[in-house]
Amino acid sequence: MAAMIDGPRIAPKSGKARYLIVFLHGYGADGNDLIELGRQWAALLPDAAFVAPNAPEPCGMSPMGRQWFAISQRNDDTRWQGVTHARPALDQFLDAELARHGLGDDRLIIVGFSQGTMMALHVGLRRARQVAGIVGFSGMLVGPEHLDEVKHRATPVFLVHGDQDQVIPIDALFMAIEDLGKVDMTAQYHISLGVGHGIDPAGLQHAGQFIAQCLGLRPGR
Repeated sequence: MAAMIDGPRIAPKSGKARYLIVFLHGYGADGNDLIELGRQWAALLPDAAFVAPNAPEPCGMSPMGRQWFAISQRNDDTRWQGVTHARPALDQFLDAELARHGLGDDRLIIVGFSQGTMMALHVGLRRARQVAGIVGFSGMLVGPEHLDEVKHRATPVFLVHGDQDQVIPIDALFMAIEDLGKVDMTAQYHISLGVGHGIDPAGLQHAGQFIAQCLGLRPGR
């Protein structure tokens, strides 16, 4: 049985949720680390409900934080095992949250940071129904050799990465774009110049505009 997860929420500015934006935090953080991004996007996306679930496991290297999976061994096999193991709990959470608002996957945007990006790409591309879009900050695509199992290859993807990232080097962005291209998938991207392992205002703005376009909205509306 999948672990139950939950986290902080921000209600839609308009009072009625027509879209759902889910933030997936990085290793050693929790939902509070990203939920405030919802307030920065509220004016752009007034009909969006925002939620940032806490990952299911306590973090092995940061007792106050959470993890989607352990990173004691940083290699392709353990990362693949990690995202695969964490997927059921996240899928269950997404199903429940969409049901809460009476929405379908076509109104769902998944936004990840670092390890959360690994989860956003893994789970978002494998949902039973195609999601409206996936945004990944400072992360990587896990298990590119398994992309042939992805059904929804038209899923809009936007990747943002700092060119000074020393935690997950920017090469991960270019590798993800190349690997997606091998299975006829495309990704838009933005490189944040002079930025390390984090999210800068320009990256946040471009991601917000991408989300608005995915939802059929006019940026700045």
